[in-house]
Amino acid sequence: MIEDSIDMKEQINQAIRKGEFTEATQLITHYLDDGSLSEQDRRVYTFEMERLSRVRADFTQTQAEVENYIKKYYPEMTAADMESWEAEKSLEFKIIDGQKRYFARAARNLFRIDAEMEKIWIAQHPEDEISSGSGAKLVLDVHNAQVIKAANSSQQLFVEPRRLRIKQSIEVLADEVPAGEIVKCWIPYPRLIEGRQENIDLIQTVPAEHQLAAPDALQRTIYMEKPALAGESTKFSVEYEFNSHGVYQAIDADLVTPLKDSLSLNQYLQEEAPHIVFTEGLRALSREIVGDEQNPYQIAQLLFAWVDENTPWASASEYSTIPCIPEYALENHHGDCGIQTLFFITLCRINGIPARWQSGWELQPPDDSMHDWGMIYFEPYGWVPMDVTYGLRKSSDPQLRWFYLSGMDSYRIIFNDDISQPFSPPKQHFRSETVDSQRGEVEWSGGNLYFDKWKWNFEWKIIE
Repeated sequence: MIEDSIDMKEQINQAIRKGEFTEATQLITHYLDDGSLSEQDRRVYTFEMERLSRVRADFTQTQAEVENYIKKYYPEMTAADMESWEAEKSLEFKIIDGQKRYFARAARNLFRIDAEMEKIWIAQHPEDEISSGSGAKLVLDVHNAQVIKAANSSQQLFVEPRRLRIKQSIEVLADEVPAGEIVKCWIPYPRLIEGRQENIDLIQTVPAEHQLAAPDALQRTIYMEKPALAGESTKFSVEYEFNSHGVYQAIDADLVTPLKDSLSLNQYLQEEAPHIVFTEGLRALSREIVGDEQNPYQIAQLLFAWVDENTPWASASEYSTIPCIPEYALENHHGDCGIQTLFFITLCRINGIPARWQSGWELQPPDDSMHDWGMIYFEPYGWVPMDVTYGLRKSSDPQLRWFYLSGMDSYRIIFNDDISQPFSPPKQHFRSETVDSQRGEVEWSGGNLYFDKWKWNFEWKIIE
């Protein structure tokens, strides 16, 4: 029986490697019919079947559709261009059941990833933003300069507070859940972080009854539930205010030393499979970037600059479909903010530098976006924020240029201080987003409700 199980697993894995999704799904369905399966295997392969479905949903574009999009901005495109972009991983595709299918945003991403195509896009869209920021870079750097000045003059780490009012909502589409069944909803809620994110005041929820996770929950949420009604959508919302502070710590590389108490920081130095792993490929890249450098801060600078310069931001498929996120960045040479952040965190940990995840939303008035960044530890300074997606700033002032290696603007909403953490109350079914928590999660007794089953909305304003 054990040998049969191993053989079936290999058949499934082989079908997946070959891109035979239909065959793999059929094999998994047959495998799950085995009543002697362990709960672990049942859970793993049930999710693998779900993952294949999610990959299909992300890779929907035909070659003709991708070529038509590119030709709108680059009419002289050739077949050789397509081959070159695919070989260089600038056009992301998969073979699914014998058909080439491109990532839904692959054509747009080409103009972000390929340097020459980026120039073409900028020439035709001078006001557009290529990265995940809002494009208001000058305003942002003026604000960052104010954060630096306030922190340096006051000798305080947390400065330039902003009072923010947030309303986040979820609307489950009508009849996605049978009438009378209870719809369960988790909406992200800000963590209480002394000095950084404080005075969190809950204003109201819809429905009024709710369960708020502990202030220090690593992926904090507010939970609500209500019965589904036939022919009607099911709506949930939360509204709150809080104070968000900018952060800046001036770092003198000559004062940075090796860790004095690595034991207490050990969890931020270790691998955390599946998304923080020290593969030989990542170790080799680390050696190539770092060379003989020994100073922890200067090592971090080398890694930060390399990721910033060599891993351009591009839209990414759902994290739940990516087996190992830093390996994805290494292989594909691009990624969105979470991919860039986990890539940088992993490289830091390989070099004995504690680093961890942080995420929520970014605001660059009047713009906003879901966003991922992190925290990094330097002895004797302690934990400081970092954002490799915002990267090196275009400034001759070294403090401003390296601002996002030890500072943060005042316009962040922090929901998460780790990846893939349990909710309160626990979710019973697979999450739609297995790594991060920014849009929310919904389920009922019949299973998880994926993102195509509901709509979300995020509203905010600055309270003067």
